[in-house]
Amino acid sequence: MSARRAAILGTGQTHHRTKRTDVSMPGLLREAIDRAMADAHVEWKDIDAVVIGKAPDLFEGVMMPELFLADALGAVGKPLLRVHTAGSVGGSTSIVAATQVMAGVHRRVLAVAFEKQSESNAMWGLSIAPPFSMPVGAGAGGYFAPHVRAYIQRSGAPEHIGAMVAVKDRRNGALNPYAHLRQPDITLESVQASQMLWDPIRYDETCPSSDGACAMVIGDEEAAAAVDGTVAWIHATAMRTEPTTFAGRDQVNPQAGRDAAAALWRKAGIDDPLREVDAAEIYVPFSWFEPMWLENLGFARDTPGWKLTEAGATERSGELPVNPSGGVLCSNPIGASGMLRFAEAAKQVMGRAGDYQIDGARKALGHAYGGGSQYFAMWLVGADKPE
Repeated sequence: MSARRAAILGTGQTHHRTKRTDVSMPGLLREAIDRAMADAHVEWKDIDAVVIGKAPDLFEGVMMPELFLADALGAVGKPLLRVHTAGSVGGSTSIVAATQVMAGVHRRVLAVAFEKQSESNAMWGLSIAPPFSMPVGAGAGGYFAPHVRAYIQRSGAPEHIGAMVAVKDRRNGALNPYAHLRQPDITLESVQASQMLWDPIRYDETCPSSDGACAMVIGDEEAAAAVDGTVAWIHATAMRTEPTTFAGRDQVNPQAGRDAAAALWRKAGIDDPLREVDAAEIYVPFSWFEPMWLENLGFARDTPGWKLTEAGATERSGELPVNPSGGVLCSNPIGASGMLRFAEAAKQVMGRAGDYQIDGARKALGHAYGGGSQYFAMWLVGADKPE
């Protein structure tokens, strides 16, 4: 039996900040949930199940927070499912929730993801020595910097590309009222003058550490028909994984990411993603990952990804606007960062992105990766109902 159609009925997110001391963890979640439910025009009685995602528990220092959050999530007496795939978890959570609808198990599912990093320390959480795993003593930036250096050497990218991405995304974020970092006056020169943290990654080329949450209501075809307004139809989803380390692994252009993208485009009937996709929300925690993922996702097939960036193709006015919301470089509540990419893609095709709306956006990509670039999740959403 073929999968049923599913659509995003509404989205909601918090204001993202370094420290949201004005709300508790449950309050942070409800801020996003209440906005998503209002956007979807639904009440608690309409929600059949809840899927929650967040990054490692050590990022808050609370083991299995979904247990004490059940009441705030409106999950009492309903199925509640926890998802965890490191930094890609927001995307994975969205796909798991959508799958519940596509399989006909539930009619409307609430998906929510969050991180309240200010209550613990993500750098410390990444630096412990778990059994049978490599410790990451330098945090995410130190782990990924060698991959960036390898990409620069492999592709011949000039050193200003990372700064170009940072300027673009931060200026985009200045148009997003929910963004953590809003820097309309940032310049290429100011980024290049910022402190070098992990060569070649500079301070202004890195994501912030944010408290925040994101939520979506996903429904079946009948639920979508009942919505007074537009919805974002899910055209295709894909998830793939690979081990963190193995002989011959390409950490610059991971196989799992290539396989997930190929599966996504195949399911969605996309032959040329660069020309057929109108906007892309790509998980870029360090600016150099934009050109890297443009290649991994198949947008840059005949040219290095950095040449698309340098030519302005990823600007809001370009051939493929990338991260018109500002992306992870502007807001990074790790557990929610992937869902934000998925929700922002949905907002584009629903025409609800406000000042950073891409005119005529009909198809948009939401993308997330996590861990040591071994977890990938992505979906393609559209304004038109898939056939």
